[in-house]
Amino acid sequence: MMIAETSMSQFVTFDEIRAAQRRIADTAVRTPLYRLERARLKAAGFSEPAFDVYLKAENEQPIGSFKLRGAFNMVAQLSAEELSRGVITYSSGNHAQGVAYAARALGAKAVIVMPSNAPEVKKAATRALGAEIVEVGPASSERRIKAEELVAEHGYAMIPPYDAPEIIAGQATCGLEIVEQLPDVDLVIAPVSGGGLLSGVATAVKLAAENGLANSGVKVWGAEPGLAADAKESFETKTLVEWPAEKTTRTIGDGLRTQSLGELNFAHVLKFVDGIVAVSEEEIYAALRVILAATNLVAEPSGAVSLAAALFHAHELPKASKVAVVLSGGNLEPALRERLAAELAATRTV
Repeated sequence: MMIAETSMSQFVTFDEIRAAQRRIADTAVRTPLYRLERARLKAAGFSEPAFDVYLKAENEQPIGSFKLRGAFNMVAQLSAEELSRGVITYSSGNHAQGVAYAARALGAKAVIVMPSNAPEVKKAATRALGAEIVEVGPASSERRIKAEELVAEHGYAMIPPYDAPEIIAGQATCGLEIVEQLPDVDLVIAPVSGGGLLSGVATAVKLAAENGLANSGVKVWGAEPGLAADAKESFETKTLVEWPAEKTTRTIGDGLRTQSLGELNFAHVLKFVDGIVAVSEEEIYAALRVILAATNLVAEPSGAVSLAAALFHAHELPKASKVAVVLSGGNLEPALRERLAAELAATRTV
């Protein structure tokens, strides 16, 4: 469907982003922005980029991902009566933990609708935060439909994973921190699935530039798996498209399997984002190895796509000297981490 500015809710404002930053300050971490040392990249056997790369380490949030920002910003604005009824969301894992964490902090029940193929590490973490999990099939549409049924049945407050102004404003605080930490950043790259993070980061970065708080020419790009490139297609055709679950679930990036952008997110993306690049599964895997070999950080596949875009698709991106990539999450499955570590160890002994 085509999204026109006149048919959507008002765009998130810079004041709303600032308010979200204050609201979440005692709960979400102001995560570091680490420079990825070129020498360490070279020592690990990887090619040096022609620009400086900075990693926004959202894996260092209490739940291991950026999702706490938007979830807490929205749950914290509910009334006491709404909190007493409990909250619900639908998520493959990281937003599930964000809502569960926020609900526990504010004394509310949390119900999470998750796909049966969600990583066990994310299911376990969500349960550990006290949430009740309801499992459905792999399609993101199945999760949403089931959550809406439970809202109608029990009166829970819905905390959508991306398509809400409160969520966008919360995720935008990540972008605001980036320009506060690196005001002369030329290019910011963020992963995109439903669009909460990308729409928020882009809105914050571009509004900060308008207010003289960032490089006036700063660009913001999204990155997603080629196997789930619905956002890239939507952006390039200016029409919101939806991919079937049997296509999007093929990617190793379990947090990026959403079948389409949210409508409000798409409107923000069209207004504030400069482009979207798709990366291969091999490039995602290579980026995971880069992060493990050259830093002390842990990234999950969904969190590594932005670095994959910077390292392997520089020819598609605007020229830049300082590139900030959002490492959106670090909830890496133990088996995959062991496999990556074993491969790196074997490489070093050759």
